Amino acid sequence: MRSTRRRQADAAEPSSTMNAVAAPSTAEDTSTQSPTVVTLSKIEGPTLKKSEPRRDVRSKLPKPIQFPLVAILSLSLSALGYSLTWPYTKGVIAAHARLLNTWIEVGLVFGWRIFELALGWFGNYDGYDLTALNLLSHGPPLYLLFAHYDTPPSSLLLTLAIESLATYIPFRLLRPLSTAHGKPSAAPNAEIVADTSIALITTFLAGCIYSVSLLFAYATYLPTYLVVYFENLPSVARAHESSYIGLLPATLALGFAAWAFLFTPAEATGRTPADAENEAFDPEAASLAETVRWNFWGWSTQTKVVMQRTALLMLVTGVNTFLQARLTLAGVESAGAAAWASVWVLAAAITGLALGVVGSA
Repeated sequence: MRSTRRRQADAAEPSSTMNAVAAPSTAEDTSTQSPTVVTLSKIEGPTLKKSEPRRDVRSKLPKPIQFPLVAILSLSLSALGYSLTWPYTKGVIAAHARLLNTWIEVGLVFGWRIFELALGWFGNYDGYDLTALNLLSHGPPLYLLFAHYDTPPSSLLLTLAIESLATYIPFRLLRPLSTAHGKPSAAPNAEIVADTSIALITTFLAGCIYSVSLLFAYATYLPTYLVVYFENLPSVARAHESSYIGLLPATLALGFAAWAFLFTPAEATGRTPADAENEAFDPEAASLAETVRWNFWGWSTQTKVVMQRTALLMLVTGVNTFLQARLTLAGVESAGAAAWASVWVLAAAITGLALGVVGSA
């Protein structure tokens, strides 16, 4: 009997030992499975964060302070740029410069600068638009200094760079680029907007228009105005010696700016409900007022964009060129400043018309 009980006890001990060993294995299985759950939770976290939409920090600025901030930044950058480069910019043309003698003249110059920025800001233009407009409106007075005041090109290019950056940086910081400039491939008519060959052709066309306009003025009325209404003008030789090839470096730059400011935004304008209304217009059922309105303003949205931008370009170019010539250069009379400005206003009008025709073809 005792031997039988010992055998049963001995047989029971291994089974208990096996149970004891089996228990940890279950714990180990549980422990090996739990990290898998933790790993899955770590993968899900970043996935959710990546799907969150990005927000534009600039949109948090209150709208009432955005334009004053643009104006302050632009004037500050311009003043800083000229103070750092005075010997190479303002100092070079000091011999021909005219001091602003009255507060009215100071107000005209600085007030016009603020008005330029306001036109761009409240007209919903982006940094590329304003930079192109700045080049088109500041190019004529700078070319006057180069052609007839013997100013070094390096000084004029540096001046243009300061003015362009002082305009571009504030707008780029506070307003995103339009689709036409930021991502042309995603804009309406992307096959035209993003096409390099079309950009080159339209740039060359606009540049040729500016060249022909200036040469036409040199061949007709402009030399007389330069001699009579520009006192102590150093040279009028370029009025008789200029050629198409000689003008191309300057006019092609203006042509590129015209392409960016006039052609690209117009082509990137898609169809709107107003286009459908114009196409469905029935002159027989319309009133006299509706018919007159349709005849004068029944253009497509794309054509309206070209017309509005061309009118803005003519205004800004004409006023800026006149003020810069009349108030900042010594010996220039109002008639002479108006004659010089008229050349570039005419060129802007013809360029807008030509690019509008090309875009609608």
